[in-house]
Amino acid sequence: AVVSTQSGHYGRDGRWVMFESYLEVLDKVQTAEECAAVAAVNKINKIVWKPLRSDSNESKCIVKAPAPVCEKAPTTRANHLGNAEGKALYSSRFNLRLPHFPSGEAKRCVIRSRYNITTADYDAANTFADSNGDASPVKNDPTVDVFGDGKGLKLAINTAQFGRTFQDRSHVFVVLPRTAEMAGKTLHNLNVRGQRGNIVQNYPSVEYDFIPDKLEMEKEDLVHIQWAGYNTNPENRAGEGTDATDRNNFLQLAGDLDTSYPELLEAADFWSSVESLTSPEASPLDIAVSLASSGYYCGQTAHGTCPAGESLEGNNREALQGQLNNAPASYFGHVLKTKRAGTYRYMCTRNNSFTNRSQKGQLVVRGQLVVRETEVNRGVRETEV
Repeated sequence: AVVSTQSGHYGRDGRWVMFESYLEVLDKVQTAEECAAVAAVNKINKIVWKPLRSDSNESKCIVKAPAPVCEKAPTTRANHLGNAEGKALYSSRFNLRLPHFPSGEAKRCVIRSRYNITTADYDAANTFADSNGDASPVKNDPTVDVFGDGKGLKLAINTAQFGRTFQDRSHVFVVLPRTAEMAGKTLHNLNVRGQRGNIVQNYPSVEYDFIPDKLEMEKEDLVHIQWAGYNTNPENRAGEGTDATDRNNFLQLAGDLDTSYPELLEAADFWSSVESLTSPEASPLDIAVSLASSGYYCGQTAHGTCPAGESLEGNNREALQGQLNNAPASYFGHVLKTKRAGTYRYMCTRNNSFTNRSQKGQLVVRGQLVVRETEVNRGVRETEV
């Protein structure tokens, strides 16, 4: 028998046991005092010292799971899977805050994505599984006698499509521990979405695009530029380079978002505006070379995380192919710290194909507004630094 309430177990020769839901258990923390010290410096998670189950007296340092986010989904045209109402240039999206694990250990996580479709043809909040079959409030392809002659018009209704879940997808990813320099910082994930192919071949997915394609962040924030790809896409789909492969790179645009040419690495101002926290010895040019080559070259010259044989100047392999065919499909990238405010526009040289697809983006780094008295228009000028 299934017992779903505490009072329901009486007379069934059982015990009611309550369990604590948690994100992780800090097994290395052995006392309540140690657990309280961890909780005092943690600004994200609720951490408690208590048993994992109500029938146990053994307390643990428990990191509670964050509260679920429950909010109204953006409105889109029915079965459109595209741009959201009120944000004509941006597709429906949810900005997920990745879980923080105080243990500092790498964790495998699963994200499950799906969407539901509902109807106002019956009271969805009070209609359950017992309202199937003859008890269903809706019928398959019913005829409505709108003319009053006993014949009427037939509706295209499939009750299997009412109140159901579509496109259920699960994906595994790994959350890596932060370095000491990353502690307490907001870390943005700048990635690539979409897949190889044109708009028809990819439906309901999309063609390659940076995500987010406009990222706004504070100067003290961090950004992790990275992407994942494959060499096993469906064959004979539209795209550049070797068939069935994904490739991406990241270079600053020479102009605005309506231009198509990248800036030369040594002339681009973005690289001197950042430093790498995952490769601290990398120079601005090392970071630029790595992102421009999708990691085929780990830098301009060898350094702590870049072996000599894999740097541009010390490379002992074949040269990078112009469409990145011999570069890796996936790239760990760099976690970057920005050093000054500004607006930076960037592109992917392989996939940005004029009139076919646009793989560009914009990074806006906000700084502190310092007000200085000037003689301009007998007023003040605000300068962002």
